[in-house]
Amino acid sequence: MNTHQNKVVEFEDLGTKEYQPAWDYQEKLMKDIIDTKIKNRDLPAEQHITTSNHFLLVEHPHVYTLGKSGHEENMLAGMDQLKEIDATFVKVNRGGDITYHGYGQIVGYPILDLENFFTDIHKYMRNLEEVIIRTIAEYGLKGERSPGETGVWLDVGKPYARKICAMGVKASRWVTLHGFALNVNTDMRYFEYIIPCGIKDKQVTSIKRELERDLTPEEMEDIKAKIRKHFSDVFEAELVSR
Repeated sequence: MNTHQNKVVEFEDLGTKEYQPAWDYQEKLMKDIIDTKIKNRDLPAEQHITTSNHFLLVEHPHVYTLGKSGHEENMLAGMDQLKEIDATFVKVNRGGDITYHGYGQIVGYPILDLENFFTDIHKYMRNLEEVIIRTIAEYGLKGERSPGETGVWLDVGKPYARKICAMGVKASRWVTLHGFALNVNTDMRYFEYIIPCGIKDKQVTSIKRELERDLTPEEMEDIKAKIRKHFSDVFEAELVSR
C-alpha cells in the first residue's frame, strides 16, 4: 500500500481531440505513474516518491472502439461505410466490447493510482457510475445500475431500459486507463452501425433524447463542471486544473 496517499487529481479538459492521440496521452501518463511505482520499490518507505493522478475530459470525432474481450462482428459497418459516415475504427486494450465515441459525447478518462484511494476495481467502477448517476440527476434523470452490466442505465428491468453512459477500463499495477462516455448531444444514429457493448436487446439514449431538446454549449460546459464536482465528492479527491 502507498504510504504517501495523494488524493490530488490533476484535471485537464482536452476539448475535441482525435481518439488515438488522446489514448497515447493516457498511456504516457499511466507509464509515468508506473515508472514512479517501480522506482519506489527500491526505496525505503520514507523516501517514496508520491504518484500523481489525472482526470481528462474530451470529445472525440466519430470513432468506434473495440475492447480486447470484444467481438468484431458487433461492428455492423464495413470500411467503406465507415468512410461514408466519417468514422474510424480502433482496437483498444480496455475491457468491454464495442462502443462509439463522437461529437456531443463527454468522455472521461481518470488515470488514477488506486493505491492513493483504495485497491478495489469493483468499487472503482461503482464509483464511476455514481459520478454519472449524480450528474444526470441534476437534469431530472434517474440513472441506475443494471446487474451484471457496467455503465449507467435508465428504466432498468423494463422492456425500454436504455444505456446513457458506457464504461470500460483497464488497470495495471493499480493504475487505471480508459473510463466512461456520457451521451449528451450525441447523434444517436451512429449507434445503428454497432451492437453497443455487445448487448443486442438494449437501447442507448442521451440527455438530449431524454430532455427532448439540444443542450447549449454553455450547458455542455455546465455538465462537465458537475462531473468534476461529483468526481471530487465520490472519490474524496481534490481536483486541480492543469
